[in-house]
Amino acid sequence: MYSSADYSVTPRPMYPADGLKLPDVYSHPADLRTQLQEELGTFPLFKFWGPATTIESSDWIAKASKRVVELYDPTLTLVYLPHLDYNLQRVGPGHPAIATDLQEIDAVCKDLITFLEDRGRRVIVLSEYGINAVSKPVHLNRLFRKEGFIAVREERGLELLDAGASEVFAVADHQLAHIHVNDPDKVAAVKQLVESTPGVAYVLDEAGKKEHGLDHPRSGELVAVSDPDAWFTYYYWLDDMKAPDFARTVDIHRKPGYDPVELFINPDLRLPKLKLGRKLIQKKLGFRYLMNVIPLDATLVKGSHGHITTDPDECAVFMTRDTSLTADARIKPTAIRDIMLESVFG
Repeated sequence: MYSSADYSVTPRPMYPADGLKLPDVYSHPADLRTQLQEELGTFPLFKFWGPATTIESSDWIAKASKRVVELYDPTLTLVYLPHLDYNLQRVGPGHPAIATDLQEIDAVCKDLITFLEDRGRRVIVLSEYGINAVSKPVHLNRLFRKEGFIAVREERGLELLDAGASEVFAVADHQLAHIHVNDPDKVAAVKQLVESTPGVAYVLDEAGKKEHGLDHPRSGELVAVSDPDAWFTYYYWLDDMKAPDFARTVDIHRKPGYDPVELFINPDLRLPKLKLGRKLIQKKLGFRYLMNVIPLDATLVKGSHGHITTDPDECAVFMTRDTSLTADARIKPTAIRDIMLESVFG
């Protein structure tokens, strides 16, 4: 949103004052939103992220991309198809269910690539990352909580992270975590504490961040990297009874870190479909409701990414028919932009 792109479409739910969350998209120009949803149907938001994800969201995005090409004939079109993110994180890359996911997204890609190449377009297929199998969640904020570094605010008996009042807290993102330390004198001690935590591979300080290109002003004072079979949660509470109400919902805005457990329905729920149906009826009738069906069991997650790997089978993939762009067997992520520009402009 609000980039320099001439045309854009991205998921953006409506949040009316009654507390509902309604599927929608944002577009530029604004009337493109209406045209696409009139032709293709409302964007399937709840199939895009959460426990109900399916190929429908990627299929909608691919069809919308084709329509934008027909309408505007842009010089460069960037399309994100999210489908492989889902089960690869739910069940892991070695699960037999992944074969079905690959066939589904392959059909969508075939249709989109054929459409583009029939119009003389050069196509690059690029994955953002490779997902590897994991078995161990690492709760850095719980570690900091036990050390007295984390401050919480209690509201209606539930705990909210008070980041501004915390001496140390982590913002988790898969297998990386940015650790913010408000006292420079504590950085070395916090680094040592995190390095000694099971599931942590290493911790980058200022020199390490610079070496890996992470020395951004908004980076944490430290960046933790997990072991290959581990990943970082955002969890900061020590008692699930005090977890905030949004912890058991799909709510990417309130959670101080990424939460792949949003891909699951709580296995402890009795008759989960009945509970979901009751809440959807409440929604259709206009009542306020809380879709609190997400578990708090981080061990359910079986796939993650971010750990720096040298295994080609776990790396991202770059594919194109133009072999002049792939002279190197391994391409640095920072080189992708220039390769794309060369593909477009020669």
